Amino acid sequence: MEPPPRLLDAGEAALVAEFGSAVDPAINDRVLALDDALRADPPAGLRETVPTYRSLMMHYDPLVLDRAALAARVVALADAAGAGRAAPTLWTLPCCYAETSAGEPCGEDVAAIAERTGLSAERVAGLHAGATYRVYMYGFAPGFAYLGGLPRELAVPRRAKPRPPHPANALLVGGGLAAIGTVPMPTGWYVIARTPARLYVPERDETFPVAAGDRIRFAPVDAATFSALERRAAAGEVVARREAYAGDPAP
Repeated sequence: MEPPPRLLDAGEAALVAEFGSAVDPAINDRVLALDDALRADPPAGLRETVPTYRSLMMHYDPLVLDRAALAARVVALADAAGAGRAAPTLWTLPCCYAETSAGEPCGEDVAAIAERTGLSAERVAGLHAGATYRVYMYGFAPGFAYLGGLPRELAVPRRAKPRPPHPANALLVGGGLAAIGTVPMPTGWYVIARTPARLYVPERDETFPVAAGDRIRFAPVDAATFSALERRAAAGEVVARREAYAGDPAP
């Protein structure tokens, strides 16, 4: 049996259930299992749940939901839910590491990553595209997805100083992790590629189509294909492929 989560108050209207202190799939499974259980049968007064790598924050109305009652519910659900969850979805996102047909670089920091790692630019792109990533959480900006599964060879540190704003839907690496940045903004991450797929679609009911716990793979495309897919995505087409995930390979 797994140990119960550590419960921490975050002000007078939020409770945090902390399952560990590392970026670990098993810990994240427990976070997401508790989130699923609360969403399936939310107690009156529960306003919002926010899953992270290793914890779940629960915002609640203290005039409706007593803190002690919520804590007891969380402990019971965490014990019952364990790590059992529905099978995740596997998403295949097209991506481009080269320049677009308009001459704009997609993987504008590939050369810098290659210099830091001692790898060729082609090897950097190949390693990135050859991995399967886990979506641990959203945060920082709408649709900004934090991914695990980056190959060790690409585990470059974050920049000492932020770089100018990256383009929309940039694929990022830094600090041993990978990410997808949906909106342009300055960043301390390195831009390794871009995808025409959109993880943040505010005009649709499914604003965030990719869920925490899902898996992502990247399929390299050339500049012409990237530009064509970007136009199709801007017109509302879903250019990412989704399928049931067969499971992580045995260690």
